[in-house]
Amino acid sequence: MTLETMPLAKALNAGLRKAMEDDPRVLLMGEDIGPLGGVFRVTEHLHRDFGDRRVLDTPLAESGIVGTAIGLAMAGLRPVCEIQFDGFVFPAFDQITSQLAKMTNRHEGALSMPIVIRIPYGGHIGAVEHHQESPEAYFAHTPGLRVVSPSTPNDAYWMIQEAIRSNDPVIFLEPKSRYWQKGEVELDASSAPLHAARIVRRGSDVTLVGHGAMVTTLLQAAALAESEGTSCEVVDVRSLSPVDYGPILDSVRSTGRMVYAQEAPGFTSVGGEIAATVMERAFYALEAPVLRVSGFDTPFPPAKLEGAYLPDADRILEAVDRSLAY
Repeated sequence: MTLETMPLAKALNAGLRKAMEDDPRVLLMGEDIGPLGGVFRVTEHLHRDFGDRRVLDTPLAESGIVGTAIGLAMAGLRPVCEIQFDGFVFPAFDQITSQLAKMTNRHEGALSMPIVIRIPYGGHIGAVEHHQESPEAYFAHTPGLRVVSPSTPNDAYWMIQEAIRSNDPVIFLEPKSRYWQKGEVELDASSAPLHAARIVRRGSDVTLVGHGAMVTTLLQAAALAESEGTSCEVVDVRSLSPVDYGPILDSVRSTGRMVYAQEAPGFTSVGGEIAATVMERAFYALEAPVLRVSGFDTPFPPAKLEGAYLPDADRILEAVDRSLAY
């Protein structure tokens, strides 16, 4: 087994490089992704090594980026689009939800749309308006889109390759606050399948569930809970559409309790959907209601207030205590 320790951003870069080496139909598109290597340097050196026919610097026009990618996919290519920041995806929202998501169904399966749309998302970087948002629920709600989010460098490396190999459009949500978080990457193995949830910490008292950047926070909360005598199991959802409920339900049936945590607002959210499904499918195993910890139902605040807005280990532990009190 070949292991290399690298940040999540570099793991994405390595995964993109491997996909481009394996398949000449793969090309990258986005704002400043060429010689600059992208705002977060995820595409660093790829323009140098693959040229401007496969790494395309685009105008500042997200609708145009996705619309062009749809045409390229129709011609047999496999575009990977970068949306520079989460809040910039909305000019492309019509192309994604009205065209890209529906194209294969509209053609009764005769036309595939192998397009990946990479979106750095979430908070914790102290950025300005439109640069720290969590729009995952919009896309998970849209039939025809696959929506995934890695939480570790190893998952980032393998999941980006699997997303590119998919013949369906994939919204690939990258937790930008974890871009610099290092971890081991198995370069000659593979991670769990693209749409598989995974138990990342074993426990017996409460199941903690989340996705993206929140998985690290859940692990921090679980470590603190253990020091206080509470054993928490942690499940990384990984895929937001479709959701792999097997590991989640197995865990909840074992612990009898569940807390879901996310950075996004709680109302009509991914966490709300998963909580409702667990209540339906594991009701008789539950010893307490499923609880949710989320961002507040307000626009993302200025940077100085993000610590009060985003869930942290303390808020998660408070929910754990409430769950155990039932």
